[in-house]
Amino acid sequence: MMPTIILTEPFEKDFWKLSGIERKQSGKALRFLSDNPRHPSLQIHRIKGTLFWEAYVNKDIRIIFEQNSDTLVLHAIGHHDVLKKI
Repeated sequence: MMPTIILTEPFEKDFWKLSGIERKQSGKALRFLSDNPRHPSLQIHRIKGTLFWEAYVNKDIRIIFEQNSDTLVLHAIGHHDVLKKI
């Protein structure tokens, strides 16, 4: 079953700060997240000590989200230092 994905306003703001190439790569990662959250390229894992999860877009860009049963709430996207937002 495919998860419901909710984009928060901070996520959308972060997304539009990315370069065109980064947005294209992020779009691909978001499709993987929607179609198959277990896709190996996403390298999804819980962020230690938090309720949040992290997915890789590429070596530098991360997607930060919460997982509630079949819903993913996307909170942030950006360069690796986006983790400091949590």
